[in-house]
Amino acid sequence: MTPAVGHQRDVYRPPLQKPAQPRVHPSPRPAEVEEFEDDAVLKGVLFEAVHLVGLRVEIVEMEQSHLVGTRLNGTSLERCVLSDLVCENVDFANLRSRDTSLLKSTVATSRLTGAHWTSGQFTDVTIEGGRADLAQFRHSKLKRVVFHDVNLQQVDFQFAELAHVSFESCDLTGAQFANAKMIRVEFANCTMLDISGTAGLNGATVRGPGAMELGLSLAREAGILIEQ
Repeated sequence: MTPAVGHQRDVYRPPLQKPAQPRVHPSPRPAEVEEFEDDAVLKGVLFEAVHLVGLRVEIVEMEQSHLVGTRLNGTSLERCVLSDLVCENVDFANLRSRDTSLLKSTVATSRLTGAHWTSGQFTDVTIEGGRADLAQFRHSKLKRVVFHDVNLQQVDFQFAELAHVSFESCDLTGAQFANAKMIRVEFANCTMLDISGTAGLNGATVRGPGAMELGLSLAREAGILIEQ
């Protein structure tokens, strides 16, 4: 089975659902590194230019909060719930996350390079600008998620479930979609060279130059040699 490339008149596609916007605290209080610990419950806090680097935390709940210019490089999150967050210029590079939920949140001009979001849940999330190259979303569930103008080179969506997800003006060169499941997923004006696991794109809609680029990957995986 192959992804839906172009317009298909005989296939009904329900409207793409958009993410809900976060509801953040109007006057968040400044928070310190020491507060980000196991079993912490944080509501209406502001982590600004704080280094939460290399920490290992479990069962943290954070809601209606801001993260601005904060670093979480190499930090490990286990069974955490993060909801109604606004993240700006946050460095998530090489984050290790498992069974963690990111709900009704926005992530703007941030770096997620090499981050691992294994078996996570992403609902009502907008990721805009920045980069998430080499990031892994294996076995994660994404619902009502938007990736806009994000560098997603070599991103890994193996075994992920995507529903009402849109990729807009993203670079997906070398992305991996093996065994992914898709319901109402759109790729618009994306770079889609050297895609692997193209069968996992079954049901997706591709618009713009990515449709032709994806065709080359489909041919390669089908064993078709194209000569010019």
